[in-house]
Amino acid sequence: MKMNREERNRIGKRAVKIGIIGNIFLTIFNISIGIISGSYALISEGAHTISDITTSIIAYIGFKIGSKPADKDHPLGHGRAESISGLIIVIFLALISYEIISGAIDKLFFGGAITIPSFLAAIMAIIGIIVNFIISQYIIHLGEKSKSPAIIADGKHQRADILSSVAILIGVLIAQNGYPQLDPIIALIIGSLIVKTAIDVARDNLNNIMGTVPSQEIVDEIIKVSNSVPQVCGTHNVRINYFGAYATVTLHIELPPEMTLEESHKIVHTVQNTIIDELDIIHGVTAHTCPFGLEYDHNQQLDQ
Repeated sequence: MKMNREERNRIGKRAVKIGIIGNIFLTIFNISIGIISGSYALISEGAHTISDITTSIIAYIGFKIGSKPADKDHPLGHGRAESISGLIIVIFLALISYEIISGAIDKLFFGGAITIPSFLAAIMAIIGIIVNFIISQYIIHLGEKSKSPAIIADGKHQRADILSSVAILIGVLIAQNGYPQLDPIIALIIGSLIVKTAIDVARDNLNNIMGTVPSQEIVDEIIKVSNSVPQVCGTHNVRINYFGAYATVTLHIELPPEMTLEESHKIVHTVQNTIIDELDIIHGVTAHTCPFGLEYDHNQQLDQ
């Protein structure tokens, strides 16, 4: 059963509300306790959570645009807007990672002040692990449920904060034993983790924009569903145009050569409607008929 637009919008609003509320809480407490406890790593994480608020808003804007129905200028819909918003999130991740890494390098190699963070920073790190785990898992779940690349990208962005909080906790505990240099080193690790997250999110969303096939399993399922329609003798030349939240399909179906135009017309519509009904991700199908047993060259300019 396909998710209607109203339900999808409700999921998108829920994801952005959870992201913003959770990250406002983390931003205030990370920066405040980072200043009080003397932890540069915790302050860095607070700066990162500020970006999380912005990226949640960006993800929702992309989600809203991507959910708009097809129109005259966009006959296949607006789905790729979600992937574009995912790439904007990557830019924010890159800027934040630069600020964190440059600050950590300054403290390590250019005489920046290094203090030993108090145990209060460790408590905040534990709280951060718990809150980030709950937020990220829930947002990714909502993104997968609504098949939204933008919301999934935001959830993965949030998930990187779990590793950051774990690193801060380890760094504080070791710094307490007389190794204050570890605090900026942990900040450097946090910056590097954000860079990795940015690369992963960029790759996923660029694949969406380039129309990469989601999986071979979907192609196989399309062929299986098409072949299940009575009088269809075979299915080939399946092409998927992937938009992240949904996809359109073109394919060739083989029908008995003695079939009339009217009969083949009815079967084409049956195949198209059956694929759309049974595969949630498919929102549009165009089928071309071929006489069964007739061999000819299917190659087109696109194949060469």
